[in-house]
Amino acid sequence: MAQRAAGAPDSPTKQSLWQSDILPTLSLGLPLAGAQLAQMAINTTDVLMIGRLGAEELAASVLAFNFYMLLWFFGMGLLQAVIPLAARARGRRQPRDLRRAVRMGFWVSVLYCLPIWVLLFFIEELLLLFGQDPDLARLAGIYMGVLQWTMLPALLIMAVRGFLTVMERTQVVLWATIAGALVNAALDYVLIFGEFGFPRLELIGAGIASVFSATTTFLFLLLYALFHPRLRRYHILGRIWRSDWPVFFQIVRLGTPIAITIVAEASLFTASAIMIGWLGTIPLAGHGIALQIASLTFMVPVGLSVAAMTRVSLADGRGDKEGVGRAGWTALGVTMTFMGAFAFLFWTVPETLVGLYLDLSDAQSQEVLAYGVSFILVAALFQLADGGQIIGVNNLRGLGDTTIPLFYALFGYWVIGISLSLGLGFLAGWGGVGVWCGLAGGLLSVAILSNVRFARREKLGLLQRN
Repeated sequence: MAQRAAGAPDSPTKQSLWQSDILPTLSLGLPLAGAQLAQMAINTTDVLMIGRLGAEELAASVLAFNFYMLLWFFGMGLLQAVIPLAARARGRRQPRDLRRAVRMGFWVSVLYCLPIWVLLFFIEELLLLFGQDPDLARLAGIYMGVLQWTMLPALLIMAVRGFLTVMERTQVVLWATIAGALVNAALDYVLIFGEFGFPRLELIGAGIASVFSATTTFLFLLLYALFHPRLRRYHILGRIWRSDWPVFFQIVRLGTPIAITIVAEASLFTASAIMIGWLGTIPLAGHGIALQIASLTFMVPVGLSVAAMTRVSLADGRGDKEGVGRAGWTALGVTMTFMGAFAFLFWTVPETLVGLYLDLSDAQSQEVLAYGVSFILVAALFQLADGGQIIGVNNLRGLGDTTIPLFYALFGYWVIGISLSLGLGFLAGWGGVGVWCGLAGGLLSVAILSNVRFARREKLGLLQRN
């Protein structure tokens, strides 16, 4: 009885504390992973529908979309800074500061779009400047003339999504993204091809579908945030017209290194496609399939990494040093478990996975299959490294540490990764497998550097001093 009075039986053990972090990480991260997959489904639907118009229309849409995505990635990186700022405010029980972070996230979205819209208005001229075919540039300009208006709702989604993530309401993000995917598919069908009495708008129709899809998703999330009984008290649109420049520039300061990191990683994979393209069409086809498969499984660590960033920030805001460590290391352990399972799948049935994308009755498909399988076997290790680096980097972002991880990323991706890819792929004669091994090496270096820095967070003074 005395022991119970002292609180011993009711005191949680260190083991139970660690175990108690696994479920919150999964419940926060897996819906975000599902939302990422739903977003990929939107892009896949666009490609499939536009592809039915012809090779020229598809090529033009790919040119425009890749240019658009590069700019959207940068904006998304800026908006990711809303999460650690809002989470720290929630951890400190300061709802006003939380609201300020979200409100200025909306401002960043709008002000970022203004120069971007001007730039995208001249997409045809830019593509001609880069030596693209005039007919493709003209079609890309027609498509971008509508697609560019997707930028604002797409970025506003990231701002309100950051709020919902901090408030641990990520399931609604999944459902909203699925709703947007359904709207996109339906509008693609009726507007691109002129079904059910609608005009046949082709690429313009695809652009309209994208705008309505993003707007639907944003309104779904915004209305939920405004009217949910536990969320409406935050009044995230309260005095939306009022500037708060210190918080605005805090988002820009924290978000710019994140944005550059995201663009650097995306351009690394663009560079890998160029390098494998030097080897020929067949290796490049196999590379595309392997990368698509790896991208699908990578959505799990993407979701878990946002959960890690959020939970690390919440614990840091509370001044809970041990909670920061548990949140970060639990996310890493859970991610490595998932990626280990995917690696085992890649190693055991690579032919089956690659074969899903091919007509195996075609003789040329057998060559693509062979290349794809060789890349998938390396992708198993590649995925483990990629999962480790995105958790490590986002754990640091949760502490507001974004500049040093940027240098880690630039060094890992563009010094180690590209050097190894060129050295192993071409000097050592390993071909495409060497390029993939180089990518894995670059990602592994970022994983090691970022997780070592997170382990030394207290010595480096990264924790918030309350």
